[in-house]
Amino acid sequence: MDAMAATLASSPVLLHRTPSDVGGSILLPSTCPRFGVPSQLRFKNPFAKFPGPLQSARKAGRSFVVRASASADSADSSVPIAPLQLESPVGQFLSQILVSHPHLVPAAVEQQLEQLQTVRDAEEQKDSPSVPGTDIVLYRRIAEVKESERRRALEEILYTLVVQKFMDANVSLVPSIKSSSDPSGRVDTWPAQEERLERLHSPEAYEMIQNHLTIILGNRLGDPSSVAQISKLRVGQVYAASVMYGYFLKRVDQRFQLEKTMKILPGGSDEGEGSIEQSAPGTERISNGDGGTYHPEVGSFAGGISGGGFGSGLKPSRLRTYVMSFDGETLQRYATIRSREAVGIIEKHTEALFGRPEIMITPEGTVDSSRDEHIKISFGGLKRLVLEAVTFGSFLWDVESYVDSRYHFVLN
Repeated sequence: MDAMAATLASSPVLLHRTPSDVGGSILLPSTCPRFGVPSQLRFKNPFAKFPGPLQSARKAGRSFVVRASASADSADSSVPIAPLQLESPVGQFLSQILVSHPHLVPAAVEQQLEQLQTVRDAEEQKDSPSVPGTDIVLYRRIAEVKESERRRALEEILYTLVVQKFMDANVSLVPSIKSSSDPSGRVDTWPAQEERLERLHSPEAYEMIQNHLTIILGNRLGDPSSVAQISKLRVGQVYAASVMYGYFLKRVDQRFQLEKTMKILPGGSDEGEGSIEQSAPGTERISNGDGGTYHPEVGSFAGGISGGGFGSGLKPSRLRTYVMSFDGETLQRYATIRSREAVGIIEKHTEALFGRPEIMITPEGTVDSSRDEHIKISFGGLKRLVLEAVTFGSFLWDVESYVDSRYHFVLN
């Protein structure tokens, strides 16, 4: 068991893509310095009883923790439904709506996006200020502060919509992982909810998610009760990488489902398993030139925490075969998170879940892992974390696209 935990501790986990991968590997970029994360409805005013976002923030005077109302899965209404605290005026306003009237969240979001658009239009109509050189610095600083506030508001709008999608699916998010009061010391006391999470993905996408789990857990995938002591930082990196993978997976699955409906899939993508096995390159290990290995679906996990060897138990996948038909440029585009706001949400949510890691660099330039906090977690708990992370990434793609259609912020 210790050897398996050590495997995760030594695994790079971060996802990369190199132009030289001719086998069609899906290798996601990693740019986050901490966790490996890259890159009005017309009806009577439903908000008359709610204070505006600025007024709410002044009254609160602090960040607002979203807490759940009573549900079938939670007898304690004081338990936060999301680990991340929303701090902006817009975020706090939406938090109140999410708790008290969740069915009004879409209308509240529309209202906030309209306000952001109104401010943007007003700023675009202004002429550049004719001021002395000493004052132009002040104007630029004011513009930077406004841009920062706008970005935070967008991030928290995205996060609210992701949380609402989990609530609509009746799936509770894993709370912040802290020292456990459980006698066994395990931190994974949350419900599994695997069937609910599975229903949120297409059959083809879930095939690839199963392969993703196999790479990370290996032969322990079928042994959920076994417990390992693992670096909290490494688990956080696996979670962040899985969010990115879920974002990518939903993006390609949307295209796959559209072409499948239109019956224009490339040859082999919608045929039997025998054809899949023959036409899918890279089922075997792919060398990255420095002794590591890449998997065609999720990048370099170097065996995850599995004791069963790399690629053990991987199943053929129609969606994977379809992705392998992409040229390098298309693959790179689909493997890129489109907005800084989405990257920020992945980073902040992961940090809220696992805490801010203390990363020490040795004089030799390597990461000093001696101060890493270790947690006891079952392999069933790890599976639940990965499934949630992939689903979070999938939802993030959906809400990013939705918000961008109302308030354009995604760069081309």
